[in-house]
Amino acid sequence: MNKTFRKLGKILIYIFSFLILLIAGGYFYLYVLPKGPEITESNELSTGKDSFVMYAHKNSERKSIKVWTYKPDNWKDQDKIVFVMHGGGRNADDYLDAWVELADNNNLLIVAPEFENKFSKYTTNDYQEGNLYTFFGTKNPKSEWAYSVIENIFDHIKSVNNITNEQYDIFGHSAGGQFVHRMVMLMPESRIGTAIAANSGFYSFPNENLEFPYGVKNTETDLQKAYKKRLIILLGELDNDPSLGTFRTTDLAMEQGAHRLERGTTFFNVNKEMKNKNNWTFNWEIETIKNVGHDYKKMSESAIKWIKNASNNSYK
Repeated sequence: MNKTFRKLGKILIYIFSFLILLIAGGYFYLYVLPKGPEITESNELSTGKDSFVMYAHKNSERKSIKVWTYKPDNWKDQDKIVFVMHGGGRNADDYLDAWVELADNNNLLIVAPEFENKFSKYTTNDYQEGNLYTFFGTKNPKSEWAYSVIENIFDHIKSVNNITNEQYDIFGHSAGGQFVHRMVMLMPESRIGTAIAANSGFYSFPNENLEFPYGVKNTETDLQKAYKKRLIILLGELDNDPSLGTFRTTDLAMEQGAHRLERGTTFFNVNKEMKNKNNWTFNWEIETIKNVGHDYKKMSESAIKWIKNASNNSYK
């Protein structure tokens, strides 16, 4: 009997030790080892398509990020800058290509960060959920939020290229739409002028009793300030097929709606009810694009009018 207990004890110790090593190894690989491509020299952006690699976080060399850009021939300081946030495929270069003609026709400097992650099929906390929490659920400092990376890229571009713009616009589709609406809610002090969240898979509702990312419990959300930002919820009329793309089907996600069109509409209406209840300023709008489904190229085309019609001083 004693021998059996000793064997069982040894087995449990081995299992426990293995789990500890597995967790420690995973943490070390995911959050300690340097990740990302090699840093490039800080040169002025070339006309046309270009890219560079910079450190993602200020005062840290632990992680780098590749940034794709497109600059039209006639673009100059104080012309509009638009960040374009890729979907769950992390294909920033494809999203950049979708904006080249739009950039030329509307004289926009396009900036498309690439949040590369080998484990992106299994983890979403690092990108569309803002990197507020590690894979293991512990809080990250605000300086390591994915939203802070956008602000860092903006500072880098301004500094290297002698740009004096005080604001930028931002567009995201699908996972990128998740990124954009959460950035507005969680970092309303950012220098975003117009934010466009297109065809998000699911949303963070203004519910302080619901854990993030489905609600805003245990976050630093300032909804009153977030509602003063200009956020456009852009939805495809035909984006009502949950089989397209990666679609979250957890119980909490399904409570938001059966498909992306319904979820986006519900999200906007809940926030509008919140502002009505508190009599707050509300600069959010919603638009449904006719005959368009889960298509980042067509949704990008539909986003242009919201960027062109924005006043640089209307949402400060």
